Amino acid sequence: VERAGGRRGMAAAAGRGRAPLPVWCGLLRGLLLAVLAAGSCQGNSVERKIYIPLNKTAPCVRLLNATHQIGCQSSISGDTGVIHVVEKEEDLNWVLADGPHPPYMILLDGNLFNRSVMLQLKGTSRVSGLAVSIAKPNPPQGFSPGLKCPSDGFGVYSKDYGPQYAHCNRTVWNPVGSGLSYEDFDFPIFLLEDANETQVIKQCYQDHNVPRDGSGPEYPLCAMQLFSHMHAVTSTVTCMRRNSIQNTFSINPETVCDPLLDYNVWSTLQPINSSGKVDPEKEVIIVATRIDSHSFFWNIAPGAESAVSSFVTHLAAAEALHKMSDVHLLRRNIMFTFFQGETFDYIGSSRMVYDMEQDKFPLRLNNIHSFVELNQVALRNDSVLWMHTDPISRMNESVQTQVRNLLDILSNSSVGANVTLQEVGYSQPLPPSSFQRFLRAQHIPGVVLTDHQAAFQNRYYQSMYDTPENIRMQYPEGLSPEETLEYVTDTAKSLAEVATVVARALYQLAGGANNTSAIQADPKTVSRMLYGFLIKMNNSWFQSIIKPDLKGILGDVPQHYVAVSSPVNTTYLVQYVLANLTGTVVNLTKEECLNPEKTPNTEKEMYEYAWVQGSLDPNSTSRVPYCVRSTVHLSKALSPAFELKQWGSTEYSTWTESRWKEIRARIFLVASKELEIITLVVGIAILVFSLLATHFINAKADILFSIPRDPGAVAY
Repeated sequence: VERAGGRRGMAAAAGRGRAPLPVWCGLLRGLLLAVLAAGSCQGNSVERKIYIPLNKTAPCVRLLNATHQIGCQSSISGDTGVIHVVEKEEDLNWVLADGPHPPYMILLDGNLFNRSVMLQLKGTSRVSGLAVSIAKPNPPQGFSPGLKCPSDGFGVYSKDYGPQYAHCNRTVWNPVGSGLSYEDFDFPIFLLEDANETQVIKQCYQDHNVPRDGSGPEYPLCAMQLFSHMHAVTSTVTCMRRNSIQNTFSINPETVCDPLLDYNVWSTLQPINSSGKVDPEKEVIIVATRIDSHSFFWNIAPGAESAVSSFVTHLAAAEALHKMSDVHLLRRNIMFTFFQGETFDYIGSSRMVYDMEQDKFPLRLNNIHSFVELNQVALRNDSVLWMHTDPISRMNESVQTQVRNLLDILSNSSVGANVTLQEVGYSQPLPPSSFQRFLRAQHIPGVVLTDHQAAFQNRYYQSMYDTPENIRMQYPEGLSPEETLEYVTDTAKSLAEVATVVARALYQLAGGANNTSAIQADPKTVSRMLYGFLIKMNNSWFQSIIKPDLKGILGDVPQHYVAVSSPVNTTYLVQYVLANLTGTVVNLTKEECLNPEKTPNTEKEMYEYAWVQGSLDPNSTSRVPYCVRSTVHLSKALSPAFELKQWGSTEYSTWTESRWKEIRARIFLVASKELEIITLVVGIAILVFSLLATHFINAKADILFSIPRDPGAVAY
């Protein structure tokens, strides 16, 4: 248009009797702008008409260690395939051999999500990806994508220490473990969390993809596209080296992977200087548990039995002990420790041991009197709790004497309680536990408490099915969220009994002389914690005990994956629940609470201060905030391998998580290849014709857009 207008302008200037045509130009420009505006406004609308996004999904992502990559990924532009629903093993034949429209995107029933099926799909090019629906009820045979021997090679047993127990030679702890989480898949796998979205996919399949009369379905077909391209490849060694090169030479470095990291939470019964060092003569009893879990899918880690049951019991025991009036007189201090990243080869515990060895922690290993760890404790048979010890260190007479004393105190503490403590056979090794990382550094008397004598009772270890139902949490129908929060379940009563026994034993172990019958864990507190950590984080109690600027962490469905951004929700909540249960409300203003170093007599080096939201005022919508003083601290849970830059370490965890650009899933109708080719050819033909027409019109603009001469005009 501008070129034609320019030509007309030049012709008029040459005195040929032609005038410029602003009306033509205006009309064409207006039409062009209208088309562009319509395209801009309607683009998203057109996309919505073509695609149905799947919003409630969880991807399988890539993780890496010193030697391997595990997990899943899509191609850089996403993977697409025709949907085929697989609800029984016979349905796989269509995907693997008979179907005429590969590659296929499989909607897999959760009951078929197992190792044998997955390895069949892994070995074919006819599969472009998977969407897995959740099995309801949970698979009765159990489902654990973890290893049969969790964290093998990173515990205490090796060729140099108890070789007869190494690699689970004596006891296979997780017999239902398929190792599926530790396989590498070159196609995307997503979990469908919403049953309604699963039904939408099935309906699309029924409408378009079901074979008719023994022959393949006709186009258009229902297809799915999954995006989960991962940036890191091969191993942690490779991706961290690439990170290092990027950071050294690039102006805008692009990180391809990040170490799994977070923070451990710890506190002491008697306050200590967190920035100093405990007196070498002071003895400390460590009580420990893990607070993280894992499953095949990213950030899907309910961990009801594998993590929550133990750390909730631990928190309840800490509260019960702090209620005793003479704890400041105890001969030994007690440290309550909650380790992060234990699922991935003991990240949190190995870091604390490393810090103790390097004098970067208030305690040294020599300060540790004994070690008590709470492992999986919710699925007890006949109320029996098993006491596991290390047979190798007990060969030392001094350690044996202390372990025997520890076991006796625990057994005596259960008298009169609905918990029976029994000792595991002397020749059985420790189960996977944080205690093993401390034993690697030094012989320490210790015990690990579990609900299993040998193999795990938990048939859903490290899986998406380790849910409240797995630990038999049940609520009456019709309860409001507030009533559910306060309802005391049988599971809560059971765990409170375990917490009571542990608290009484710790009190005696620390030198307490009073009658322990007054030490009692509160089932109501346990109920609140179970509800908050397993069912709904965003509840009135959690809202009242956290800082105002942290209210965004309270999501609906709790997950306990360690991740790479820290602290994660679980860490924050364990920190503030522990502060609430063991701390003291102090009469400080908001300014004084937030800046205790400027306030006299706050002993900032001994205590932590937090200004929390408080409960809602009954007569208004505002909250009544207050200041809490506690001995709760955070310490880094990053594997020493990354501090030392030993990315190929076999001593410490080396797990990293790949970065990605986008994670999304959608379904749509796809036309046949023939129709796509015809559409492409016709489109190209129209484009060529348009270009030729434009060139012709442009070349003949002087003739096509000229103004006829006035017949009455006379030219001389």
